[in-house]
Amino acid sequence: MDYRDAGVDIKAGRMFVSNIKQMVAATARPEVLGDLGGFNGLFQLPSGYQEPILVSGTDGVGTKLKLAQAMNRHNTVGIDLVAMCVNDVLTCGAEPLFFLDYLATSQLQSHQLEEVIAGIAQGCQLAGCALLGGETAEMPGFYQPDEYDLAGFCVGIVEKQALLNGTKVNLGDAVIGLTSQGVHSNGFSLVRKIVAEGANPAREYPGWDWHDHPPLLGGTSLGDTLLAPTQIYVKPVLSALRSGLDIHGMAHITGGGLPENGPRCLQGDQSLSLKLEQWPTQPIFEWLAQAGNVSSADMFDTFNMGIGFILIVPPVQIQQALAWFTQQDISAYEIGKVVAGNQTVIGLPEREE
Repeated sequence: MDYRDAGVDIKAGRMFVSNIKQMVAATARPEVLGDLGGFNGLFQLPSGYQEPILVSGTDGVGTKLKLAQAMNRHNTVGIDLVAMCVNDVLTCGAEPLFFLDYLATSQLQSHQLEEVIAGIAQGCQLAGCALLGGETAEMPGFYQPDEYDLAGFCVGIVEKQALLNGTKVNLGDAVIGLTSQGVHSNGFSLVRKIVAEGANPAREYPGWDWHDHPPLLGGTSLGDTLLAPTQIYVKPVLSALRSGLDIHGMAHITGGGLPENGPRCLQGDQSLSLKLEQWPTQPIFEWLAQAGNVSSADMFDTFNMGIGFILIVPPVQIQQALAWFTQQDISAYEIGKVVAGNQTVIGLPEREE
């Protein structure tokens, strides 16, 4: 017997690494030292910092991977992977420097996984960070055929005096919401259940299919709508900071939605007061609520509901902030303000007793 008999093809693995080298090289920054293929990735700290703080983040894509695998479309989940990490790192004002990925599969399917890596490389370019390295693990018997899982790891940097940790947020500050590109990468366990069953726990009919075209979605299929990748907010937000926008706090709206993530950028005696009518409801969230008979409270507890990232700014800079992000092709809305409280979100739908 040899390793290939056990389900691991070393030769295919070497070919895979060779095939993705050009994609990885396209993400390089001047601080990257060495080439892909070593035991580690080397990165020199950028110059010009007085008291540099390194910021780290890690995340995955979750069960959205099931949709990508069902649709046999793998070129967007890599963008999701990068976005989930770099947007988190961004919230303290940090610039993402480099990214690493972990890709585990039953058996290496080169074409499939090269699409994934292409998406990761594209995400790194959108975020301005280098794809410094990664690990591809073949684990036959652990995953089902054609299945894979992803994890990502990002390191960023911020000047200590510019670090955003809640202390700059003031009562009366405005909340600016940046729109999402749909569901992003959270809540897909509920999404998949809705598509499989609809509001039909007795399974009296087979539910929906990823290729269906619900009228609410305007001719786009469910699968295409839901595979839209997570928006990467790094470059427009960092550019806003460098242009003089006085951002006091930021939050990435991921799992747990606005109720859980919004208060994470506040001080302990502050809350957010939001006005839901200030931003439009995206059709995919209307469809999910109707098809799954999901309450408004549960929708906000599970999904981003159209707001993927929030900024806290002084009231005098509201119009400047809105105009800036409009110029960057990201729709932005004034959606609320900071009020006295205990790190809650006021104005969201209440759960029925």
